[in-house]
Order: sequence, then structure tokens, then C-alpha cells
Amino acid sequence: MTREREGNLMAVPEEIIRHFDAWQEDGIDATNCPVRDVLDRIGDKWSVLILMMLAREPKRFSALNKAVGDISKRMLTQTLRALQRDGLVKRTVYPTTPPTVDYRLTNLGRSVLEPLAGLIVWADKRHEEIRIARDAFDEEEASAARLSA
Repeated sequence: MTREREGNLMAVPEEIIRHFDAWQEDGIDATNCPVRDVLDRIGDKWSVLILMMLAREPKRFSALNKAVGDISKRMLTQTLRALQRDGLVKRTVYPTTPPTVDYRLTNLGRSVLEPLAGLIVWADKRHEEIRIARDAFDEEEASAARLSA
């Protein structure tokens, strides 16, 4: 069941609206919001890229670093550790000399791929619209700043 909201192009699932309405009525503290807690991790700059790179097969640190390209080793380490902490990625150390380490998705990590795929497809389809909107906004802001100066 869905309900149209003014300004929405598509119907919003009623269940989601009721869920968020209940949180508001219960006075849920936004800092303890479970959705916010999870999306803070998934929504950071690097996590989605790393999760998608691990979707097909486990990878070593150097392969991830090379594939992402513009991520620093420090940031890659921090992001992998955060994904491990959240149970999305498993780090495996093999008893070789020197030790070999790889990273792979856990079952929980694999479970996020489907919803991420929808977001990735949406972002790819809408990227140009978003860039145009940003440019228009920036131009309006610059014009307003020039007028007020």
C-alpha cells in the first residue's frame, strides 16, 4: 500500500512512512536512530566502492588500493576496519611468509549488495540531472551574492 506525498514523484511505501512517523511520535533521539547509524557507514565516501569491489571475490589490500585509486592507504585501512567492525567485511590472515591478508564480504556484507545496486543504478541514471541542478544552484547563489555585494 502506498500514499502519494505532495512533491514526491513516486509513491512512498506506507510501511516506511508509518515507521518514521512512529519514531517521531516516540521521540526517538536522532543520534540513536538505527537507520542513521547504518547509513552513516554505507553513505561515507569509500564504503560503497569497497563493498562493490569485494562483491565478486576477495581482494588483498594492495588490489583494493589500486582499484580505488585516489584513496590513501590510511583511509583504506580505516574504512576496511569500520566495515569489519560493522560485520560487513572479514579480514583473513593466511600463515605464509610474509603473511598474506585478504578481505571478503560476510553474509551480512553480501546482503547489502541488493539495496546498494538500486542506489547505484539510480545514481548512474540521475547523475547528469544532479550535476545540472548543482550548476543551477551554484549560479543562483553566485548571482545572489553579486547582488547583495
